[in-house]
Amino acid sequence: MKDHIGKLLAVIGQRLDSLQGRRLSTVSKILVRGCLLFLLLLAFGMAGAAANYLETKALPGDGIYSLLRRYKLDDYRCNFDQFYSINRIAKNSSLLVGKTYLLPIEVFAFDGHTIRSSIGQDDWTTAVKIRDYNRDLLNLGLISGAYETTKILLVPYHLLNCTDNIVDIPDPVDIDPEESTAIAGGKNSSPSSSNGRRMFPIFGPEYAYTPLASTKLRGKVFYIVSGHGGPDPGAIGQRGNYQLCEDEYAYDVALRLCRNLIAHGATAYMINRDLNDGIRDDKFLTCDKDEVVWGNTPHSLNQKVRLTQRSDVINELYNKHRLQGVTDQKVVVVHVDSRSQSQRTDLFFYYKSSSEPGQELARQMHRIMRQKYRQYRANGEYHGTVTARDLHMLRECEPPAVYVELANIRNTFDQQRIIIDRNRQLLADWMLEGLMAE
Repeated sequence: MKDHIGKLLAVIGQRLDSLQGRRLSTVSKILVRGCLLFLLLLAFGMAGAAANYLETKALPGDGIYSLLRRYKLDDYRCNFDQFYSINRIAKNSSLLVGKTYLLPIEVFAFDGHTIRSSIGQDDWTTAVKIRDYNRDLLNLGLISGAYETTKILLVPYHLLNCTDNIVDIPDPVDIDPEESTAIAGGKNSSPSSSNGRRMFPIFGPEYAYTPLASTKLRGKVFYIVSGHGGPDPGAIGQRGNYQLCEDEYAYDVALRLCRNLIAHGATAYMINRDLNDGIRDDKFLTCDKDEVVWGNTPHSLNQKVRLTQRSDVINELYNKHRLQGVTDQKVVVVHVDSRSQSQRTDLFFYYKSSSEPGQELARQMHRIMRQKYRQYRANGEYHGTVTARDLHMLRECEPPAVYVELANIRNTFDQQRIIIDRNRQLLADWMLEGLMAE
């Protein structure tokens, strides 16, 4: 638009200059000048009509929902539509960290008098909303100064352009995102699953059918993330002639936990996914590199990007469920630690230092784990810890998150905790109890 206006102004200027040496009647010159001046005014009108939008750079962990929410724009659907339009991107696209995006916030020059005169609107109520919006952004630290000082007035798109009301909040999902009618059979099937309900292919054919044990977790959303995967197997232990890949054992425990959550009515997402490795009862799990991220997105070869892929997906889903009215959402990250071969460890937990809900979640799961060790370990001792760590999946995920380390994959005794399928199931069962505890 600006290029076209510039060219038009240049042409008008040339035409006006050419009149100086032309032999035209006075009336003709007046008519020509009048036409050219009309085009000039039209060009300036076009320039004035072209909206100027506020720019910002996407931060790590930003998705469209979280970005617009940060600028208090997420209550109106037209803000989302305008964001897609002015940035020329598809709906629900991922944002690139560090890239500059236009926000549906129009930038006006404050004339030093009133908001109404600055934006050419006479409505007093709208002016008050614009004033309050600018003050909110200032209090949030998103702008450098008050509009009275900077002479820059920010107007959210919906206040001047939208006819819709606040976003209609859809009903929460009535089936789990993992659910499908595609798989039948397996040793855990029952006649009640023949109608296609309660079938979850991600758990594999033997465990796809997941009967509903209770509805205690209905209305709650969980994001289960197993560590590493794709090109990164994580830590590697050795047991006889077999390699133990961290990502495979973390994934199996995470799958079992996800299935437990769904069995009690939760909505649960497996963020890291292996479409041909369901729950396995083998002692030695085959190492592979075919895991993908939710949405069947291949893992990046870059570690930082891989982590960002996962946190981005979680934040997008989190904000969609938040708009649906879901208030209880949590992230559980499952890893297997690697330390000196001689060092034994008990299952331990990390949380984000500034997250009180995350800390309480970690302590809650830790309490249950301590109770179980006292009950089932011969000496009743449990040395697992709860500590704060600055880890990407704790720092960048918007929901409260807990990070679980299952064992030392290099220690012979700790390996028993993860290579025996019954133990993997117990770990998932005990973590479920921790997540369900009041």
